[in-house]
Amino acid sequence: MRTSIKLTVFAAAVLAIAGAGGYFYYSSPANTVAARLPELVKRGPAPTERAWPARLETLLDAGLTDPYGIAADKQGNVYFSDGGEKNTVSVLARDGSVRVLAGGIEGYRDGAGAAAAFNTPSGIALDKQGNVYVADTGNHVIRKIAVDGTVSTLAGSGIAGFADGQGAQAQFNGPVGVAVDAAGVVYVADTYNDRIRKIAPDGTVTTLAGSGRPGFVDGMGEGAQFDTPCGIALGKDGIYIADTSNDAVRRINKDGSVVTIAVAPELEKEPLLRRPMALAVTHDGFVYIAVSSRGRLLQLAPDGNLAGMPDAARPADPVTGIDGNIQLYGPRSLALAADGTLVIADGSAQRLHRVVHAGAGAAPAQPAAQVAKALSSSPGVQAGAPLIGAAHAAEPMPPAGAPAAAASDLMARRNEGPMPWPVLPQNQPHEVVGLMGEVRGSYDGDSRHHFHAGLDVQADVGSSVHVVEKAKVSDPLPNWAYGSLGEGINLGTTSYIHMKVGRDKKNRALDNRFQLLLNDQGKPERVRVRRGTRFYVGEQLGVVNQMAHVHLNLYDHGRVVNPLALPFPGLRDTIAPVIQGIALYDASDKRLPARKGKRVEVARSLGEVNVVVDAFDQMDGNLARRRLGLYKLGYQLLQADGTPVAGYEQPRIMQTYDQLPKQREAVKVVYSADSGITVYGSKATRFTYSLLSHLSEGEVVPGRWQVSELAPGDYTLRIYAADYAGNTATSGRDLALTVN
Repeated sequence: MRTSIKLTVFAAAVLAIAGAGGYFYYSSPANTVAARLPELVKRGPAPTERAWPARLETLLDAGLTDPYGIAADKQGNVYFSDGGEKNTVSVLARDGSVRVLAGGIEGYRDGAGAAAAFNTPSGIALDKQGNVYVADTGNHVIRKIAVDGTVSTLAGSGIAGFADGQGAQAQFNGPVGVAVDAAGVVYVADTYNDRIRKIAPDGTVTTLAGSGRPGFVDGMGEGAQFDTPCGIALGKDGIYIADTSNDAVRRINKDGSVVTIAVAPELEKEPLLRRPMALAVTHDGFVYIAVSSRGRLLQLAPDGNLAGMPDAARPADPVTGIDGNIQLYGPRSLALAADGTLVIADGSAQRLHRVVHAGAGAAPAQPAAQVAKALSSSPGVQAGAPLIGAAHAAEPMPPAGAPAAAASDLMARRNEGPMPWPVLPQNQPHEVVGLMGEVRGSYDGDSRHHFHAGLDVQADVGSSVHVVEKAKVSDPLPNWAYGSLGEGINLGTTSYIHMKVGRDKKNRALDNRFQLLLNDQGKPERVRVRRGTRFYVGEQLGVVNQMAHVHLNLYDHGRVVNPLALPFPGLRDTIAPVIQGIALYDASDKRLPARKGKRVEVARSLGEVNVVVDAFDQMDGNLARRRLGLYKLGYQLLQADGTPVAGYEQPRIMQTYDQLPKQREAVKVVYSADSGITVYGSKATRFTYSLLSHLSEGEVVPGRWQVSELAPGDYTLRIYAADYAGNTATSGRDLALTVN
């Protein structure tokens, strides 16, 4: 943070500033009475800057399966929990080394170091002595790791339930968040009890607030209600709560009253404060909030102003959808470090990050003009500002047939054997009715609202949905949209959508992993699935709803990747894509005249044109009316005699639907305005691509064809349209034109 310090007594040189610790050093002239060098001066902490320009850095991105809790000590060491297959609590030292403090197998056992066992450790907290407190979610207890590495159970019986009492007499239900004060008192977000609990140093547990039923009510003690609270932090004014399912930040005041200090507007479609997961509170009452929706990092000021933390590397660009704020994949926890920076555990991306002030030695963001210049070094290509990042966007366009990037370890494991289908029979082929990257509209009439993120598999309404790969639930709120067409569940690296989650055709729970919550009339209104719940291949997840297909999303370190990379049994595609038309549009989106059998006249004075390709694909087993999207799209420029123009010996691949951008607004960059799909009210399913806009590895750059750079003459624009299997369109791919 920027801090202005004026010393009037001494001629001082500031040697170091510690924002959170509140110290700085100065040296005195040798001829003064104060001859000691250096001398330590204590000052109050610097005021927190509003929405300061930030830079996101990666601390650790290897060897993690489900990083969740995070904390930092005064020496700069970062402590974190990993609740996946590892079930550990570790420390990342300043030199980059990682040491496991305790755990290593899933279970419930006290002991020293590796002799101890956890089950899905989540939030963690550090006290002044260096003890680590752990919300051991799957064991329903709060654990303590002493400085010597010995693990003990502070409170909880090991069985899900609710009871106050001392030590093992108390009960919790999947606690996720934990905090500790200077006196050693521990505070717990008892997530699935919808309560906030307190543990005295002697292990005595009492309930501070919450009725035990999910709801949204301010009030005193048990008169207040929470809904799946996940994060908890301490501030000078009280106890701050990330009331996750209520999209709210609450506070328990010192008199025990619960108040709401921020909540998402009820009618706002995409509020900033959606699913807050974790909090960190500054000395002067600013609250940092990590929200799982779109991976945002927010700052709530004491006066109630809520803002995203600006990303200095990616300025806002409303055309391409960048909001200019820090964006992660699935942040689970955050903490303030001693130097005033933030440390964050991004569970979905399986990374640890820190957020620093962009003024602290940051390299300037690459200007959009430089990115555009790098991209436009290829003849006839003009590009705009990058949508996701400049580093990859500025790379040369790959030719058709270029080798794909090396698969991650996860993707490699997924390809070791057949991937079962999500419907029965799991070992036999089913009709694929939707692919990743296709344009999708909204129910209120926007035909280009978002990208289709996965694979749609046709299934009869009421048929069973089954697990395709074993999983352990990471998100404390893994399922959504109960009773709606979009109902689904995320199991970490896969999501299943358009189903009744955890229920059969008669709306009965499939097993005890799915807790049906009832309304006041005794009827089911929600399904609750705890973090840490395990699912195995072939187990039933629910039944197909009225959408008559299962939508399967696939993730790799938070990124949405193409499910066609998986070896589904019997999946075949021998059908080439179809190109229905190629059209050119000027800067005012007016189509250039085209007459059958004649060349399209293109004036160099136009400067640039938009090339729109109308194309679709099909796969074996599709109905004749089915329309699927492309996997790759590119082009060649040929001379009048059919030979390639220099630099176009191979097609230039402009779009590859291997990953999707974070920003859904990017769909408007690669699809033209007349795209649409029948399910959202358009007359016909139609995929019209803006050819010169670049999409690869989840990054998008808008572009147009710079015809002013072409020499006058006759040309053929040849479109390269390919599906995932490598079939390419051969008819309708050429557009004859004359540049004059």
